[in-house]
Amino acid sequence: MPAFPETLPTVCEDEVLLNDWFPVGYSSDFEKGKIAPVRLLDRDLIAWRDDAGEIHVWEDLCIHRGARLSKGCIRDNQVVCPYHGWRYNSRGECTLIPAAPRETPMRKARAFSHHVAERYGFVWTCLGDNPGEIAPFPEWDDERFQKVLCGPYPYNANGYRAVENFVDATHFPFVHAGLNGVMENPDEIAPYTVEIGDEGVVSSEVRVFQPWGDARGIPVVGFYTYKCLRPLLARFSKRVLKADENGTPVDNNSEYFATLFTVQPLSATECIVRICSATDLQPAPTAAAVRERADVVFNQDRVIVETQRPERIPTHLRYELHHRTDLMGQKYRTWLRSLGITYGTI
Repeated sequence: MPAFPETLPTVCEDEVLLNDWFPVGYSSDFEKGKIAPVRLLDRDLIAWRDDAGEIHVWEDLCIHRGARLSKGCIRDNQVVCPYHGWRYNSRGECTLIPAAPRETPMRKARAFSHHVAERYGFVWTCLGDNPGEIAPFPEWDDERFQKVLCGPYPYNANGYRAVENFVDATHFPFVHAGLNGVMENPDEIAPYTVEIGDEGVVSSEVRVFQPWGDARGIPVVGFYTYKCLRPLLARFSKRVLKADENGTPVDNNSEYFATLFTVQPLSATECIVRICSATDLQPAPTAAAVRERADVVFNQDRVIVETQRPERIPTHLRYELHHRTDLMGQKYRTWLRSLGITYGTI
């Protein structure tokens, strides 16, 4: 069976995106016995968990007459089409045509299924035929780190714009004044380097002062290393030193704060951001405090990113003005262009 129904247009044709993995929800979002509609790269999908706990992601379409399976239900561990009651098992095979119950359904009577995996607390889906590996997040398996899932944050904005904002430190004093920076005394960003290689786009450390640098609510000096691991997946690792109110470190005992930033592109100009925070901070903040601060920061980001025009990110650098402090964003756009990405770009 083809990965996509021949009757539906394929909006995204970029192989690098079709063969990539994207979160479509948290593992906890999908309960046994329920069908969840999800959207990815302009495709309407369903996700459901069978009695064995396995997650499945299919096109939201019955091959019989094109009805939406998301309007159906689960019966006897099978998806039931709401239109004519055709039933599909966890392998996507039609097992019953109620109007002809004594007939064996034809082999072509199948659901359009996609690759799916669960990792780092997310359900990931790949729409292509040649999925690679899900990008590593080594802190997830390290017991030293407290892991907290935060979000979701729906952005009425382009996913690449959201990623570029995430790997940009110069907006901190203005978008996150009083938390990640001081508007009246913004950090001077020292020159830093950015390399494009097997890991994606990787920066050297970027130093900033943050008066409320994490969920503990204390001032810190943060040294950010940014990585764009995939076109719509990024992370930072932040080396943290406790500081006084003027931004002077008070000791040399580094702590560590990492964040995995995931983007589910609903369309070229809409996305959902979800994050996983991993810290070895002492004293450890509560998970509720981590989520509360993340909600503030990422919603502040969302409000600004939603204002950016043009909505689709320009990957040719001549279309917008750039400064040396934007080096991470410049390299990210150049990398997107080198990958041949056209979906969501201009």
